[in-house]
Amino acid sequence: MTATPRRPRRSVPRFDERQFHRWLARVLPAGRAGLLPLGDDAAALTPPPGSVAVATTDSLVEGTHFLRSSPPGRIGRAATAVSLSDLASKGARPAAVLIALILPPSTPRRWAEAVVRGAEAEAVRFGAHVLGGDTKAGAVPTVVSSAIGWGRVGRLAPRSRALPGDAVVTTGTVGRGGLAYERLRGAGRASPAAAATMLAVEPRVREGVALARWAHAMLDTSDGLAESCRLLARASRVRLRIDESQIPFVAGLARRTGPAALRSSVAFFGGDYELLATLPRADLNRATRSVRAVGGRLTAIGTVERGSGAWLMGPSGARPMPAGGWDPFAPPAGGPGRPGSRRPMGRYRRVHVTLK
Repeated sequence: MTATPRRPRRSVPRFDERQFHRWLARVLPAGRAGLLPLGDDAAALTPPPGSVAVATTDSLVEGTHFLRSSPPGRIGRAATAVSLSDLASKGARPAAVLIALILPPSTPRRWAEAVVRGAEAEAVRFGAHVLGGDTKAGAVPTVVSSAIGWGRVGRLAPRSRALPGDAVVTTGTVGRGGLAYERLRGAGRASPAAAATMLAVEPRVREGVALARWAHAMLDTSDGLAESCRLLARASRVRLRIDESQIPFVAGLARRTGPAALRSSVAFFGGDYELLATLPRADLNRATRSVRAVGGRLTAIGTVERGSGAWLMGPSGARPMPAGGWDPFAPPAGGPGRPGSRRPMGRYRRVHVTLK
């Protein structure tokens, strides 16, 4: 009996950092213009008169924020978008984006190129460019996005300055992230279309600039409306009372779930990336018109009072905002994840093991 000879393993080409950098310099507009060329040790920007720099950074990790089947261009767009959402919450106009890629050595260069093209395309939508970044080897594909924008002193709307008597407002709709995850669960983890839906982040940059004129406090709802209300109330040392009947739930949400599930597992799931703000009630109409003028939507959903906590007002009275929001270090159900695994490594509090 003769043994069948084994086929030799196909060698997988290693990711070539230098070739990738040369590609970046050819393709990105920032490689052909600017105070410092792309590929230098740093980027340089000239701030507009009277502006201050607003900076933020985020990371998207495979298995936690996106799937192996997720389109890399969508991953790049989402990486830029989540950082621009943070700038939006301070009323800042985007100026530049930096993208760092942490990749297994076997990652195809076309995957990395698609991520950068997506990141650049999203930045260009809001008048910015990718100015550079970094590449490193790692066990799990990770995209780190940093963004710089220009804000105005006195209009940065820190989350710690909500005042009793303010109206609580939100842009857009509530529950987009939860509904996207429900669709992903229904379609299966291998569905590229459903995976892309989870990454469809729309940063409210124009709305943020418009709201900054009026807002006392503002933050984005990447962690969901409920958790964002708690964060704002805690930072400002006030109580938020949210009228459930005024919340602009995303279309299709109520048809998919009953009322209890709507509140706990979808509406407050997280990943909405809208803006939650407080502003003087006397300025509410003007702020609404300002947001509408840039193509956005603003809805008054509650009131700021003296006290503490975030409360949801419904037919049965007041109750604490339902648990929800992203906890990246909580072990998923059934035990902790591990680096390189395809299991989600975080979870939403008391809701789902998920990808956000």
